[in-house]
Amino acid sequence: MLATATLVAATVAMGLFAGLFWSFAVAVMPGLRQASDRTFVEAMQRINVAIVNPVFLLVFLGAPVLTIVAGALQLGTDDRAPLQWIVAGFVLSAAAFVATVAVNIPLNNALDAAGPPDQAGDLAGVRERFESRWVRWNIVRAVTSTAAFACLCWALALYRRAAA
Repeated sequence: MLATATLVAATVAMGLFAGLFWSFAVAVMPGLRQASDRTFVEAMQRINVAIVNPVFLLVFLGAPVLTIVAGALQLGTDDRAPLQWIVAGFVLSAAAFVATVAVNIPLNNALDAAGPPDQAGDLAGVRERFESRWVRWNIVRAVTSTAAFACLCWALALYRRAAA
C-alpha cells in the first residue's frame, strides 16, 4: 500500500510540476511578450516573489523526492518493470530541477536586482537580458518535466498491472 501511495503521490506531484512550467511556456510568457517593458519586468518580479511559497516548494521539492522514494520501494518487489520508468522519470525531473537552479533562478535574481521598474534605468535592457534565455530554459523544463510525468504515469500503469 505504501509503494502504491508513494508512486501515485510522485505522479501527481510531477504532473503539477510539469503543469506549472507548461503553463508558463504556453500562456504566461506568450501573454507577457505583448506587454510593455515596464509591465513585463514588474509582472515577472511579482511572480518571482509570489511563487516562493510552501505549496510551490512542496511540489518543486516533493516531486523528485517522492520519485526517489517510489523507486526505492519498488526495489523490494519481484516486478522491476516499473522501476526503469521511475528512474527515467527521476532523471528527467532532475534535469528540470537543474535547469531551474542553474539558469532560471539566477535570471530571476538578476531581474530582481534591477530594482523596481520605476527606479530601474534601462527596462528594455533588463528585459532583453532576461526574457529570451528564461523562456528557452523554461521550455526545457516544460519538456523534461512533462516527459518525467509521462514516465511516472507509465510506471504506475505497469505497477498496477503487476499488482492485478
